[in-house]
Amino acid sequence: MEKTNNRAERKVLNGVVVSDKMNKTRTVEVSTTKKHSFYGKIVTTSKCYHAHDEGNESKIGDSVEITSTRPLSKLKRWRVSKITEKALG
Repeated sequence: MEKTNNRAERKVLNGVVVSDKMNKTRTVEVSTTKKHSFYGKIVTTSKCYHAHDEGNESKIGDSVEITSTRPLSKLKRWRVSKITEKALG
């Protein structure tokens, strides 16, 4: 009999680190664009997530990929999975 995994796929988002002041925590801003339902204009919205960064490797301005995870603290529900692009400077 084949064993099935009922666990859902983890959500993955791309964003930019906007704060690295906390130890092992990064604030990541994720921007999304969508078309307004009535006016048809392209609207950009952004949201900040607190993400766990175990090695304190990412810095402000880095583009990162974050993955959903179990609750790690009061606000942290995401983990920095990889740094896609380092910031200049």
